[in-house]
Amino acid sequence: MTEITQNQITEFQENGVVLLKGAFKDYVENARQAIEENKANPSWRERTYHPDDGGAPFFQDYVVWNQFDGYRALVKESGMAEMAAHLMQSKTARIFHDHILVKEPGNSVVTPWHQDQPYYLVEGQQTVSFWVPLDPVPRERTIEYIAGSHKWDKNFRPDRFDGTPLFENDTSEQVPDVDAQRDQLNIVGWEVEPGDAVAFSFRTLHGAPANASPTRRRVVSMRWVGDDAKFVERPGKTSPPFPDLEYTPGTPFGGEDFPVIFQK
Repeated sequence: MTEITQNQITEFQENGVVLLKGAFKDYVENARQAIEENKANPSWRERTYHPDDGGAPFFQDYVVWNQFDGYRALVKESGMAEMAAHLMQSKTARIFHDHILVKEPGNSVVTPWHQDQPYYLVEGQQTVSFWVPLDPVPRERTIEYIAGSHKWDKNFRPDRFDGTPLFENDTSEQVPDVDAQRDQLNIVGWEVEPGDAVAFSFRTLHGAPANASPTRRRVVSMRWVGDDAKFVERPGKTSPPFPDLEYTPGTPFGGEDFPVIFQK
């Protein structure tokens, strides 16, 4: 397991994002195999964007980590749970869900600037996502973050990637036009190799460009929550949806779908 340093914990707490070089390099091949198995057998939550310009698709699926060996190994065997607990400063690390993202060569879909937190049925200060690329991604095509935005005390309106609001009649504040003020914000991003990871808070604003390159951009993202996680009520179907889940807003987050993988 890659050891998390105090400097990395401090950077994560202050910026809401930190790069972990080579953290999961031993799990890349199995995760790549899992993606091919997943694409051949997608879940009912699968959502693939087909660009209007006829370009290559953008495959996404959710909540499949326990269905394919390559994903399951990342969650249960890689040490990711313990890393999550250290970064979150939590005694526990509970898996919330996974998000599989495959931008095929020539895909023109831009991932717009957004926070993850407002899409979810869980809230807390102790949250972390591990964005794990399975292909090399140069700086100009990598995911970007606004460092420190997790401390803005904002829950921006969650929109679908086509720009429509996730929740009907949602009057929440919209994400600002980040690209129009890039020089005024602390935007960070890194060239990454397969098995690196970018760990970030659910509240950190982030976005990613299209994949105009001749190579794939396969990513496995795992979402974790800590001790303070609670169920929250949203004004509509969350993303990802859990239609059969019964819960009381404000109560501690848990259940068999979201097991604790690490506990101090």
